[in-house]
Amino acid sequence: MLEIKNLHARIADDGTEIIRGLNLTVKAGEVAAIMGPNGSGKSTLSYILAGRDDYEVTEGDILYNGESILGLDPSERAAKGIFLAFQYPVEIPGVATMQFLKVAMNEQRKARGEDELKTPDFIRLVKEAAASLQIDPAMLKRPLNVGFSGGEKKRAEILQMKLLAPKLCVLDETDSGLDIDALKIVSDGVNALRAPDRAIIVITHYQRLLEHIVPDSVHVLYQGQVIKSGDKDLALDLEANGYAQIIEAAA
Repeated sequence: MLEIKNLHARIADDGTEIIRGLNLTVKAGEVAAIMGPNGSGKSTLSYILAGRDDYEVTEGDILYNGESILGLDPSERAAKGIFLAFQYPVEIPGVATMQFLKVAMNEQRKARGEDELKTPDFIRLVKEAAASLQIDPAMLKRPLNVGFSGGEKKRAEILQMKLLAPKLCVLDETDSGLDIDALKIVSDGVNALRAPDRAIIVITHYQRLLEHIVPDSVHVLYQGQVIKSGDKDLALDLEANGYAQIIEAAA
C-alpha cells in the first residue's frame, strides 16, 4: 500500500535536511511501528506523508497504492484515504466539533462521488463512534479541541479516524500525554480499525503503546533513515536495551 523509496527531505525555510535516504514499505493489513530517538525524523515523516508544505522533498518518491503522491496537496491525499492523527492537535476556536466532523465526512464522500450524509444518519454515526471511545456527548458541542484535556484531544483524533475510515492511518505519538485508562480506550479504537485493506503506521517512543496495539513490524528511524526493521520483539529489545547498540551496529 505504501512504498517510500530513497526519500530525502528538508525544511523548506532553511534547507535543513531531516530525511536522508529513507526506505520503507507498509503492506495493506499491516500495523507498522516506527520508533527512534528524539530528532530522528519520525514526526517529519508523518508530516511529509500528509503533505505539509513546511517540508520539501528533494529526492526519491512516495507511492500510495502504486501512485506517487508527491504532487498532491493535503486535501487530495486525504480524499484518497490518507489520515494523520497529530501528536499535538491544535485548538480551533469558533468551529464546533460536530460541524467540523460533518464537513469533513461530506467532503470525503463528495470526493468519492457519494451523496452527502443526511443529518439523522450523520448524528447516529457520530453518537455510535463517540460511545465506543467513551467520549462525553457534551464534548462534541464544544469548539474543536478548545479546552480539551490531552486525552480528550487524542480521543477526538481517533473519532475522526473512525468516522472518515481512511485506508492509510498515520498516528504521530498518539500515546503522548495519555494516562493508562485513556491509552487503553484510544488503543481499542485503533485496533477496531485494523482491516485487510487498511494500513496503520504507529509512531511512538514507548513499548507501552505497543502492548495494546501489537505491531506486525517495527522500524527504527535514526538520522532520517530506517536503520533496522523487525517484528514486535524488536520493540521489546529497544525497551530493554535502548537504541545505542542498534545505532552503533548501523554506523
